[in-house]
This record gives sequence, C-alpha cells and structure tokens, in this order.
Amino acid sequence: MFTRLLFLQIFARTKYFSFVFWIFNIFFLLCNRVYEGYSFYMIGQRWAYLDNFRGTFRWHICFNFVVLRMISFGYDYHWAHRDSHFDHKKHIQRCDICKSGKTCYQSLQLDVPQNNLSARDIAWYGLRWVFSLLLMELMTHLFYYNAFAISGMWKELHPMDVFIIGYGVLIFMWLKFFLIWRYFRFWSLICGIEVPENMPRCINNCYNLETFWKNWHASYNKWLVRYLYIPLGGTRRKLLNVWVVFTFVAIWHDLEWKLLSWAWLTCLFFIPEMILKSAVNAFQVESTHGEFVVRELSAVAGAITITCLMVANLVGFVIGPSGISWLISQFLNREGLPVLAGMLLTFYVGTKLMFHIHDAKQSSS
Repeated sequence: MFTRLLFLQIFARTKYFSFVFWIFNIFFLLCNRVYEGYSFYMIGQRWAYLDNFRGTFRWHICFNFVVLRMISFGYDYHWAHRDSHFDHKKHIQRCDICKSGKTCYQSLQLDVPQNNLSARDIAWYGLRWVFSLLLMELMTHLFYYNAFAISGMWKELHPMDVFIIGYGVLIFMWLKFFLIWRYFRFWSLICGIEVPENMPRCINNCYNLETFWKNWHASYNKWLVRYLYIPLGGTRRKLLNVWVVFTFVAIWHDLEWKLLSWAWLTCLFFIPEMILKSAVNAFQVESTHGEFVVRELSAVAGAITITCLMVANLVGFVIGPSGISWLISQFLNREGLPVLAGMLLTFYVGTKLMFHIHDAKQSSS
C-alpha cells in the first residue's frame, strides 16, 4: 500500500502517468502468473502454513483482482487532480481522495442504499437463484459437455456433436457465472446495497458481439470502459481500442495462448460488425420494403455473429489455437457443410425471434 501511494504521489500529476502506470500494473499482472501468486510467509510467519495448499488453488487469480483495484484507485487519484475528465466531480464530492488517499476510497465502490426492490422482489430474486442452481445440477449430472471438452474426445466426434459441445460449454459457463454473481448480489440486496447486475440478459438473447459483452460480467465491462476504453480514446479509436481491451482481458484472466487466441478472434469478428453497424446507421430507410431488407440482412448478420462467437469460445475454452485448422477442416467437408448450414439457419431463426422479443418490450414500455 505504501509503495502504491508513493508511486501515485510521484506520477499522478505528470503527463506520463498513464504510460508508466500501465507498465507497472501489467508487470505486476505478469508476475502474478509467473510466480503463481505470492507466498503467505511474506505476510507473516503465522500464515506460512497456507503455502502448503497453494497447489490446490490458483492463487494468482486473487492477485489479479488486486490489480483491478490498483488501476481503479490510481486512475481515480490521478483524475481527482485534474479539472477535466468526463464526470469526476461527483466522486470528489463523495470522497475527497485527492487529500486523504486512504480507505475512504472504498466508499467510491458503493452506491446509495437500494430502495428499488421490495422484500418480495428480493425473495423472488433468491428463489430464481435456487431454480437456476437446480438447473445447473441437472446439467452437470446429465450433460457431459465439459468432460468431452477437457478430455479431448471431441476430436473423435461428428461435426454436429462438436457444435453441440461448444454450445453446451458456452451455456454452462454463462450459468456458472450467473450463479456465482447473483448469489453475492442477493446477499448484498438483503443488506440494503444494490450492486450492478452482472448477467442482466440471457445468453440466448444476444445476437451481436457488442450486446453480448455488455451483458457478460457487466460490472467488469463498466470497469473496462471507464479505466481502459475511454482513456484510450473511446469511440474515436474503436477499431484499435477493442484489440487493446480484449488483449488485457485475456492476460488478466490467465497468461495462456488459447485465451489470447480467443481475444484476438473476438476482435477480428468485431471489425465487420462495427463496419456494418456504421453502414446501417448511415443508411436512411424510408420505405417498408427497405425496412424489411435491413431487418433480414440484420438477422443474417446476427446468425453469422453467433456462429463466430461460438468459434472464438471453442478455440478459447475447448480446442485451443492448435485446433483451429482441425475445426475448419471438419466443417468445410461433405459431412460438415450441412451441419454449418443448419447452424446458420437455426441462428437466423433465433435472431428473428430475438427481434420480436425486443419489439414486444419496446411496445410494452
């Protein structure tokens, strides 16, 4: 803590702050992975016995969360010394961090006590979590997606089976994080604190990459926008910024080639989506026929995007970068092409259904 505050006091007022600050934190992040966290003996002799259990837990992940706190603390401290940066006056009023720099920073992470949800709403929120837990137990005992993925048996399977495994792993991951985050949010609501909802939308109701990532670990997305995306230039350099953001996300999760491949594939798939969105926004539709054409093309684009999302996640969490050529060969042969066509048709129909759900919500609100 003392080293961090000394570092901030030296560089917070300089124009080189962002460059030096990120170099420091990326170096710390890499050290977390290289050393698999740090010895408890460094904290104190009484904690040394915990080092015997380091092999059973990935301790460096805990320190990765410390890096997020270090970055957010540092940037808030830096911005508090400047007069111009989007909306920081409110933060300075709530906690005069620029003068104290102490534990009052913790209050910046909490919003006002919640008053939007009644006791009945909170009880229903908890009951829905229990139902989701039962669904997870059902999936774990009856569907062996992760077993196929981890064991490598997917190499012996038909392309249709590989598609089902990839989709199943994605659903499993979404439900796993859904349970973890909503469990702790449920208790925070009981305590009267309303924290951000991390999974506000079902994974099967996202037909473009931007919407998907805004609704997957939404609080982390807000952190990335505030402390990385906007300082890099925001929408003015969007095509470049997504590469930096997703590379950081991959390194933050773990320093592995398969995660970097996942990040870079996601960025690659982001480019045509951003170009098409810009073209559609610039294109003024005036006739009913034109609206129909745009809607159909959007549904086709949605089907392709969902397929690309599955490919990126297959590479990142199932087959790895070494399996990319195998995956292409499996789906571009006589057996795989009908499966690929069926996937695209299924996702096209699903995207149209998502459009209707969105329209129904719009009309009811």
